[in-house]
Amino acid sequence: MTLNPLSVYRLLPGFGDVRTLLFGPSLSSVIRRQIRGSAGEPPASLTAGWGGDPRLPRAEFPSGYPGVPVLSARLAEALGDDPRKAGTLTPVGIEGAAKDGYLFYAVEAVVDRVDARRSAKPKKSTGRMKHTVFRPDALPAGLPAFRVPGFPTGVHWNGWAVERLTELLDERLEPV
Repeated sequence: MTLNPLSVYRLLPGFGDVRTLLFGPSLSSVIRRQIRGSAGEPPASLTAGWGGDPRLPRAEFPSGYPGVPVLSARLAEALGDDPRKAGTLTPVGIEGAAKDGYLFYAVEAVVDRVDARRSAKPKKSTGRMKHTVFRPDALPAGLPAFRVPGFPTGVHWNGWAVERLTELLDERLEPV
């Protein structure tokens, strides 16, 4: 994946060759919190279970929901303090796997940097935009990831952070 340093992405794990996480009811609390503007404390933990063929390896970026990025402990450690510039890391309780060491990246940084004239009109129900254009002069380039007010359940990643993740992973990432 060749990246422009001022590019912004929403990410999913690569499909077909790794197992991903499926979230239980705890996902609803995260989504409600994002929609309400991150009021209160983030969840103390998130619960999930592995989906997919048990013979496949477990993804290190295993969340199929772009608003709830999850990192393996190895990946989180390799990223150092960068994730903490925009949010917090919270343990994920994985059914039947007490020591898997995965962390939910609760991106708290919300920035209004969307060029509304050049972006697609957001869906009324979710705020999701098929095509989002950011104002380059106001892009929060120092943050690895951020959310926008009009689409609070979507995490956007700066190009440099995606490049770093790609370097660290043996698996693919899929831009949304």
